[in-house]
Amino acid sequence: MTSEPIVAALDIGTAYTTALVAAVHGDVPRAPRLKVLGVGHTRTMGLRRGMVSDIEEATRSIRAAVEEATHLAGVAADGLFVGIAGEHVRAMTSSGVVAISGHEITRPDVERVNEVARAMAIPQDRELLHAIPQEYRVDKVDGIRDPVGMIGTRLETEMYLVTIGSSPAMNLRKAIERAGYRTRELVLEPLASALAVLTEEEKELGVVLVELGAGTTDLAVFHEGKIRHLGTIPFGGNTVTSDLVQGLGITQHDAEQIKDAYGCAYEPLIDPQQVIAMPASGAHGERHISRELMTHIIHQRMDEIFEKAQREVHQAGFTGRLNGGVVLTGGGASLEGIRELAADVFGLGVRIGVPGAKLDGLVENVTQPQFATAVGLALYGAHREALGGVVARKGGRPGASVDKLASRVKTWLQDFF
Repeated sequence: MTSEPIVAALDIGTAYTTALVAAVHGDVPRAPRLKVLGVGHTRTMGLRRGMVSDIEEATRSIRAAVEEATHLAGVAADGLFVGIAGEHVRAMTSSGVVAISGHEITRPDVERVNEVARAMAIPQDRELLHAIPQEYRVDKVDGIRDPVGMIGTRLETEMYLVTIGSSPAMNLRKAIERAGYRTRELVLEPLASALAVLTEEEKELGVVLVELGAGTTDLAVFHEGKIRHLGTIPFGGNTVTSDLVQGLGITQHDAEQIKDAYGCAYEPLIDPQQVIAMPASGAHGERHISRELMTHIIHQRMDEIFEKAQREVHQAGFTGRLNGGVVLTGGGASLEGIRELAADVFGLGVRIGVPGAKLDGLVENVTQPQFATAVGLALYGAHREALGGVVARKGGRPGASVDKLASRVKTWLQDFF
């Protein structure tokens, strides 16, 4: 049993649900480490493209993963930092302006201008998930990261607001509650993954994180150290599996099996003569499938997904500005040839994002790209613990005003996102 603070993370993906329990090392708010104590991993049921479609099935998946992680860790999960993503996610930029009475800008002045920017009206069917200050302007001098101590009469901020659909969020919380756990905080999955696999240098130079999930592909663009754009493409690993079912005339189960064992996303890597022996099943005897044909099918779909991601980057105005390249993560990032294909499409350097930095304990259990979100959620929770824990929002409706400590925590998030 450890006396260190414990954090528990839950990543409910369309294909797999992962729970992670870790102890938080040290007391430095900006640089805590995690000791991984337990990991639970189970097939997800009751989720479609990032949203709960069957609460009872989702509840069973959550309970199974968390019970496995807590049993291995030997500690209970008091509350969970939970990832959320999907096509219901929206992001917008909001501005705030305040007058400075004492000429020297203080921390309360910064909190005040952040509150003004955060006060944008959120529709009733949505809730505010993250409010991330991007930069400040003092008397028309822009590009300022921390204006405290500067002299001026007018302080402005530009804030990145991330909102989610209220209904998907409520159904997710309900499934977690039914499983017997408490949601400490919802965190956008691409941002959590970024904590686990991106370096500060990459975020400063400009980088696009592409998270290849089963139901969707999510992307996040960072530039000059800040999150600048979020996007979701409604295709993922399940789409590739469906393509194999149609193109090869095989069952869903067989398509998943051969994709895991022989899948490749880049045709030039494959020997055209190679065949895959399929075991006899049902009415079919033993069959042989061309690996070249299989790779062609995967290549075409993944090429389309990367083309859509590149279009998102272009429309966001970051073409030619991503000197940090592309980082691929999520379950699909383990596919052979995926890095080579992404490099072809983006025309940039590409690496696979694998968590591992800032980790101790059962590190070998999470050093795969599919665990990036779970590790990132735990790191997010670790920073919350280092800052004194999570402070609940005032008011009943999520996204309402926050108290002073929560405001300071939100402001600190600008250094992370």
